[in-house]
Amino acid sequence: MKPKHNNQNRRTFLRKSALAGALTLMGVGGWRPNQSRANQRSSNPLGLGARDFVPTVALSTWRFGLKANAEAWSVLSKGGKSLDAVEAGVRVVEADPQERSVGYGGRPDRDGHVTLDACIMDELGNAGSVAFLQHIMHPISVARAVMERTPHIMLCGSGALEFALREGFKKQNLLTAESEAEWRRWMKDARYTPVVNIENHDTIGMLVRDETGRLSGACTTSGMAWKLHGRVGDSPLIGAGLYVDGQVGAATATGHGEEVIRIAGSHLVVELMRQGRTAEEACREAVNRAQAMFVRRGRDLRDTQIGFLAMRADGQSGAFALRPGFSYARTLVGGQTELLDAPFLLN
Repeated sequence: MKPKHNNQNRRTFLRKSALAGALTLMGVGGWRPNQSRANQRSSNPLGLGARDFVPTVALSTWRFGLKANAEAWSVLSKGGKSLDAVEAGVRVVEADPQERSVGYGGRPDRDGHVTLDACIMDELGNAGSVAFLQHIMHPISVARAVMERTPHIMLCGSGALEFALREGFKKQNLLTAESEAEWRRWMKDARYTPVVNIENHDTIGMLVRDETGRLSGACTTSGMAWKLHGRVGDSPLIGAGLYVDGQVGAATATGHGEEVIRIAGSHLVVELMRQGRTAEEACREAVNRAQAMFVRRGRDLRDTQIGFLAMRADGQSGAFALRPGFSYARTLVGGQTELLDAPFLLN
């Protein structure tokens, strides 16, 4: 089903955020960014001037981002690092069998196999990735192990599985009874007709900024439902599904991965922020470029969704999508969280 707002939560947030945000900016109560001179240089390298906004500390895609942000905030509020927070946040979604586009319980490929992709990246450009990984509950943690325990960035398929098992991860069946039943119903016709904002919202992408100004990002998915066995989308590709530059900002993508790959979407968003765009402006331009390339190829856009989230190094954030329906969770300094609808290009 299409993600929906929790209007009561939104109203609660709006009542509390004005006062809480003001108190935060004045340094009254709650967690706030380290204001050391060194951190001011690292968190605002572009000379963006005085803040006229409450900085964002966590962004994540779709409604399930609310619980991911809550877990990330539990790390940040204790002084934890952004890399730990972003991993902890997306692990919540990976382990939830009710979330049918990520991790355990994810919709399988057309051969009935749940295959997972994930990547993680920190402010210094350290990165790890796994693609076409099977039988492991938390691909994001395997990706972090690749980053920290190997000289490589990406491991794929059986090699990624062998590495995970060697590192102590447990092998298990990720195909739940519900997902298997859905796959068997699909097999009766075996027609691939993805629905915008359902099969195509196949990712949780998350960006986190901690109290020292460090940025980290994560992206994890079970991929498009009923895909060809072996298909890999944008989610584990550094520069496509995720990109982080601690001196500029971070971006992540969701939606039709092939279209994100064509424009190296997340890297493009970060480079546009480097040129001075706001987070939303950078996301909008990336969507415009993807749409223009799609049209030049003579393709039908009706069944396609693409969305980007971005956060600048100073905590300014934004999003943009090709079509309506892309929601994202945003947590501000102080822990106030809301679910927002991204602005969009096409009705």
